[in-house]
Parts: sequence; structure tokens; C-alpha cells
Amino acid sequence: MKALSFRSAAATATASAAPALTVLALVTLLAGCGDGGELAGAGRAPTASGPVHLWPDRQGAVVPPADPGGAPPEYVKGIPPVRDQDVRGVDPVAIVQAELRAHPKTDVGADGMPPRTAAAIKDCGKQDAEPEACPVLAPYYRDLTGNGEDELIVGIEFPDKMMSVRVYTADEHGRLNRIMATTQTVISVDLAGRDVVLRAPSGNNGYELITAWSWDEKQLTMLPTREQIVRVPGGPQGPASPSSPGTGGPGTP
Repeated sequence: MKALSFRSAAATATASAAPALTVLALVTLLAGCGDGGELAGAGRAPTASGPVHLWPDRQGAVVPPADPGGAPPEYVKGIPPVRDQDVRGVDPVAIVQAELRAHPKTDVGADGMPPRTAAAIKDCGKQDAEPEACPVLAPYYRDLTGNGEDELIVGIEFPDKMMSVRVYTADEHGRLNRIMATTQTVISVDLAGRDVVLRAPSGNNGYELITAWSWDEKQLTMLPTREQIVRVPGGPQGPASPSSPGTGGPGTP
């Protein structure tokens, strides 16, 4: 009985010490908060709020369904067949010249081209023509469709910093299909993964429009899938507050 009493007293002492150790550890932790490199409070968190659908009774516009057959292919005519779907063996100047022959005197649209640019393209490759005078830029190659084969990316310089960007892919029958064609005032063109990203002036001073063109497997063409208006670094700031002097810029689009 004495041994039993001794064990019971020891258990009671241990149970009494446990809360004290817990409080001591908590005090030590709180005392360290706020020191350099340690945990610190970030202030009151903002209240989360879900999206609110405005005017729920309004009858909205209807988006027409996509063509189930996809976009019709725009085969380039007047060039030799592409072997083994290798677009690296195709002359980009010959492609643009073939398209120019197929759509002569076209000023607007995907095949639109200023007369001065068209005349310069016709002279590309001639012995008496200067190579730097050719508006067709050096090509780039990237697998944009995910089929394991590179696509051909062609840029054509237009006057006034305008540019035509075109993308071509070759099928198993050796036909060259144009899957992208856009003409706009371009700041720069980038490749990001399988996207062609164009930067252009947005129409608002101090801002630019970034458009990402991506391959659409259902439409079998490249479409502008993402657009973003961003402020140019060093551009005009937002409107100045009444209490501070300054020149206000355009508001956020």
C-alpha cells in the first residue's frame, strides 16, 4: 500500500507541473514575437467577400457556339510540298510572295499589305536588291500546336511601326497551313511557352496592350486568348489627391 501511495503522489506532481510548463513555453514564444526575423503580426486581415452578380434579371447577350468543324484551313498555294512536316526547309520569303500573288492589291484583312511593302517583297531575293530592304524578317520556330513539330513564325515590317505576324504549320500531306495572321502597331513580339505574345499601344497614354495568341484544338487555329492592359514603367501616375500637388494621369482602364 505504501508503494501504491508513492506512485499516486508522483503522478499528481507530474500532472500539476504540466500546465505550468505549457504556460512557460507560451510566455517564451510570445516574448520572442516581433524580434528581427521572427514572427510578427501583419495587422487585421481584410474581410473576404464573394462576387456579386449585378442586375440578375437582365437578359444578357448570347455567345454563338463555335463552329464544330473548326476554322477552314488556309493553305498556301504556289510553293513546293513540305517534306516530313519540317517547316525549317521552307523559305519564308517564298511563302509571303506566294500569298501576295494569291491576294494581289489587298489593302485590309489578314492578307492586307501596303503597296510600298508589297513592292519591296516582290524585290526580295533579287541580285540588285539590298537584303536589309526586304520587309520579311528572319523566321522563328516553335512547337505552338503541341503536335511535336515546329511551326514557322514570320514577321513582316510595315510602315509606321506596324507589323504583320503570321504562323504556319505543315500537315502530313505536305501542305502549309496558315494558322495565325494579324496586323497591328507592334512594340514587341515574344514567345512564351506555346503562346505568341504581342505588345502594342493600348490607346491610353502610358499603357500598353498585351495579347497572347494560343492554339485552339477545337477551332484548329490560333486565337487571342488573353488580353491585358498594363501601365508602362515610368509612365504617368494616377490622379493626384487634392492635398498633394502633381499632374494626374489617366485612370486605370
